[in-house]
Amino acid sequence: MELNSIKSAEGARKPRRRVGRGIGSGLGKTAGRGHKGQKSRSGGYHKVGFEGGQMPLQRRLPKRGFKSQTQRFNAEVSLAALERLGAAEVDLLTLKQAGLVGELIRNVKVIKSGEIKLAVKLTGVAATAGAKAAIEAAGGSVASAE
Repeated sequence: MELNSIKSAEGARKPRRRVGRGIGSGLGKTAGRGHKGQKSRSGGYHKVGFEGGQMPLQRRLPKRGFKSQTQRFNAEVSLAALERLGAAEVDLLTLKQAGLVGELIRNVKVIKSGEIKLAVKLTGVAATAGAKAAIEAAGGSVASAE
């Protein structure tokens, strides 16, 4: 095989359609663009979502909701999850290694959901008032980073 003898597979390279080349071609005169109108003219088209001057759908619908970009860095952990974890000292790294929070998480808050009987020491992890009371009642402590 030589470089000058390499060819594309049969049918891989179709010749481009040459429009506007007489009646016999089947694509003469209007060249497949129909008669008149914006789409028949050179450079004549519209933006995506343009509805001919009518108020477009994305502007007719009401605005609704908001998605916080900082929310992906925050997480919640329940008291029941801390009980299952069974660690005496809990910090952000411990929770990440146990798989209770994701890798991107920066702020964790313990919420009062379930019960805890284990004495747990929280460091660098926030807790709600109810969760803090439950942890301290079980003999633990909360030293939040805030």
